[in-house]
Amino acid sequence: MPNSPETRTEARRLRDLFAAMGAQVVKADVLQSADTLLDLYGEDIRARAYLTSDPLRGEMVLRPDFTVPVVQMHMESQADPARYTYSGKVFRKQETDESRANEYVQVGFEVFDGRDPARADAEVFASIADALGSLPVQAATGDIGLLKAAVEGLQTTDARKSALVRHIWRPRRFRNLLNRYAGKLPPPATRVALLGNPDPFADAGPEIGLRSRAEVEARIDALRADAAAPHISGEELGLIDAILRLHETTPNVLVELGDIAVDMPSIQAAVDRMSARTDALAARGVDVNGLSFEGSYGRTSLEYYDGFVFGFTAVDRPDMPPIATGGRYDALTAQLGRGRAVPAVGGVIRPDLVLEVAQC
Repeated sequence: MPNSPETRTEARRLRDLFAAMGAQVVKADVLQSADTLLDLYGEDIRARAYLTSDPLRGEMVLRPDFTVPVVQMHMESQADPARYTYSGKVFRKQETDESRANEYVQVGFEVFDGRDPARADAEVFASIADALGSLPVQAATGDIGLLKAAVEGLQTTDARKSALVRHIWRPRRFRNLLNRYAGKLPPPATRVALLGNPDPFADAGPEIGLRSRAEVEARIDALRADAAAPHISGEELGLIDAILRLHETTPNVLVELGDIAVDMPSIQAAVDRMSARTDALAARGVDVNGLSFEGSYGRTSLEYYDGFVFGFTAVDRPDMPPIATGGRYDALTAQLGRGRAVPAVGGVIRPDLVLEVAQC
């Protein structure tokens, strides 16, 4: 059913709804340059996307989503503000769950507008909710920007903070790093042996590989500096854990975050943005008193979300993937815009899942 005629009809209906809201209908090539995705996500993308080689265009990838090509299109046009909608197939590897489709249709709504980010967040969330209509779905929200602000406020080295931010979207790796920096996990035995050797190159043998000796020496120096850095305090570790454990209605979370911000001032700006977004959502008719917020929500998505994140799931189908997801991705526009950033937020719906839930 992911690619059935009924799914395509539903996709057109959803796309036309967003077009009626003022969004420009756009298309994106199915084959995208792999270099862009590799620059954004590193080699990890190979485990999630279908790559192929073209004799003229080099390494290419079957479109894993629409956001990256739409951002590229927008940054080239330099239109501001702008709204876009699209529909078409995306392709994702499913290495651990054969029941999940690796090819399906996606319909999206993207807003590039920096005049009032809170209002833009609310517009996209409410528009997706309105498009889903009376389907039996429940919404969950989160804020990657809140966790990033907490990490950036830690009393530790810039290198450690950069590593933690880089692994926010890999929860297990993030936790292991956090525990190691707090002294709760010992460093790897191989690293201890390396740093305990006064001359690591003495028995290293001939130089092979792509890295020069200077690069290897710089890496060893960085490891020595990290080993000498003081541990993250138990108090700061507890504050990070308190944010990750948040799972309550949005107003209650705001109260808890206000208390956390007293001891971790670095998150105050993110809390203020969340408060403004909550007001904007309420102004759009969203029942914020019943809207769930999770401190860890959105941490297994593609890494371009850096602020508000949300998703809609079927109430009685925990086995089903999210019907709709979305979030803010300001940093992605800076990366693809060669330093020029445009605040942006968007969301996508899977029309095949809409039909499936409607028939339940």
